[in-house]
Amino acid sequence: MNIGSVKIEKPLVLAPMEDVSETPFRLICKRLGADMLVTEFASSEALIRDVRKTLHKIVILDEERPIGIQIFGAVPASMENAARIVEAANPEFIDINAGCWIRSFTSRGEGAALLKDLPKMETIIKAIVKAVKIPVTVKTRLGWDEKNIVILDVAKMVEQAGAKALTVHCRTRTQGYSGKADWTWLEKIKKSINIPLIGNGDIYAPEDAQRMFETGCDAVMIGRGAIINPFIFLQTKHFLKTGQYLPQPTIQEKFDKCIEHLHLSVKYKGPRDGVVGFRKHYAGYLHNLSHIGKLRHELMQMTNAGEIEQRLRDFLSECASMYAAQ
Repeated sequence: MNIGSVKIEKPLVLAPMEDVSETPFRLICKRLGADMLVTEFASSEALIRDVRKTLHKIVILDEERPIGIQIFGAVPASMENAARIVEAANPEFIDINAGCWIRSFTSRGEGAALLKDLPKMETIIKAIVKAVKIPVTVKTRLGWDEKNIVILDVAKMVEQAGAKALTVHCRTRTQGYSGKADWTWLEKIKKSINIPLIGNGDIYAPEDAQRMFETGCDAVMIGRGAIINPFIFLQTKHFLKTGQYLPQPTIQEKFDKCIEHLHLSVKYKGPRDGVVGFRKHYAGYLHNLSHIGKLRHELMQMTNAGEIEQRLRDFLSECASMYAAQ
């Protein structure tokens, strides 16, 4: 797949997820095999007003490359100016969010609401493409609802407007994350455009990614599957290369990666916010482990990273015999 300077065969991409695809999680996913990253979305209106929290979202590290910064908004001029600000942060590409389904955004005409106003979406894409020198990509959904599937028209328009790749989450806006992603559209979309197509939706196991590549997608984007199992990138790359499954990570490997992630969270978000913000990740690292409920409850109450690390290591010692076979 080629997007400007990015040339990777069948890349696995970390999805842009609000309050999840932050620097610490991106680094963990990169270290666990993600080929390409996209930041959590940044508001165009906040960027042009120099809102510190939003400006922090577009700070990227060399270790994360190749990486795209995603922006959202409904005002073409604001999106254009925000794109110029983002370009100065030096990502490999800028991604336009035309797929966020959350009502607080769509009620303002942002995200997936652009699927109801294709002329405005086109105006935004063209304005950004003209304003910056780096590639512009678009992430969207099939349509607003099942009666308004417009993705084929959107795909052609996105390409004609100058975007260099299209990511499609195979659900409608009204579905949110409910129901099942409809991958049958991917082959149709791929046949209608010449730019790279990145598939997204319901990738939870290596064989899911393989089946999505078989639809003709140039890349596969993984979102919630990476939250549940950050090791999914390594597992999938191995499966795609060999047709064999990697052994499941041991509890020691899961806890070591959990501790590494926790310390990154503290490093980049501070002692308090780093620990509190990390709590959403315990479910992923403790997923499918036995007798873990009490430990998870304890971890959710702790506010000191050192104490959390010690509790995890103590638990490993307590359960050494229980998990000896893993």
